[in-house]
Amino acid sequence: MKIIVLAGGTSTEREVSIVSGTMVCKALREKGHQALLVDIFCGVEVPQVDEELFMEAYDVDQAAAYMRSFDSHLEEIQAGRREFFGPNVLELCQYADLVFLALHGSNGEDGKVQAAFDLFGIRYTGTGYLSSAIAMDKALTKQFFREHGVPTPAGISLVKGEGSTKLADYGMSLPVVVKPCCGGSSVGVSIVSTEQEYQEALEQAFSYEEELVIEEYVSGREFSVGVVAGKAYPVIEIAPIEGFYDYTNKYKAGSTVETCPAELDGEKTREMQRYAEEGAAALKIETYCRLDFMMNGEGKIYCLEANTLPGMTPTSLLPQEAQVLGMNFADLCDHLVEISLKKYENPGSMAGAAKEKR
Repeated sequence: MKIIVLAGGTSTEREVSIVSGTMVCKALREKGHQALLVDIFCGVEVPQVDEELFMEAYDVDQAAAYMRSFDSHLEEIQAGRREFFGPNVLELCQYADLVFLALHGSNGEDGKVQAAFDLFGIRYTGTGYLSSAIAMDKALTKQFFREHGVPTPAGISLVKGEGSTKLADYGMSLPVVVKPCCGGSSVGVSIVSTEQEYQEALEQAFSYEEELVIEEYVSGREFSVGVVAGKAYPVIEIAPIEGFYDYTNKYKAGSTVETCPAELDGEKTREMQRYAEEGAAALKIETYCRLDFMMNGEGKIYCLEANTLPGMTPTSLLPQEAQVLGMNFADLCDHLVEISLKKYENPGSMAGAAKEKR
């Protein structure tokens, strides 16, 4: 298949996305696909979009280096143009059989790209625009979890400049977790136990977004569960050597101890997997995702959030879970392509309509 692997973009997770995209593109080419790595925002210069472009010799690492060449003047490019999609991006995506979304964060994981692709008749991996948007919003996600019986920590949302920031006004007390409402990769997330830390965390998180989620702190063990085609993958436990599972611990090799399958008894494993499947269903997520959990000292499980385009880097969790099931990285990428294509088998859906247009 001719596949465009879209990565990069303008979010705070641009570099993680480039790493994910590079690995995915190499894996898909290993599986025999004609895959090309493209920066969704910076685009790529090509003579013309045709069959020959996909048949030529291709260096994935060189493509990734080209993407990174824009990093130092990304803001300048943003200031100089209004359109999000870079040169030749839409043309390439429309020509390809499928787009593999290796995007993370805003303008990629929040449903905007998915909605545009639905309108352009472009087929893509992962869930649709509505579930992407809901899952990206942590405040909305918590509401959906509560309404569908998926346990989640108590919390509130705060909008910059509106209302009180005093925890007591909301019946909350320290310690709490402060996080941007729509961020990813734990960027801007803080665990605070003093009033000074709380005020500093608010200032930091508000520098990323206008809306925050303040959540009760759950002390205990941290886990993650992938859900692929509606079925939960093996549970993985994440134990950072220092601090919590923040941006550094997620992507720096050796900074966490990850155990898969997690050392849980069968009953607790099934309970967490059931909540993962129910959480994905509550958010109407199709194809695949990953849900994050905490379990306190009494064994109570809390679902924190869902990731609709989980990382595909050397330290990412979903590939580790797939490995336990006997799927190597290339097998997993190929499987995600396969299940994503099934979205387009129903002509009555928006995804099916994209297929009919083709």
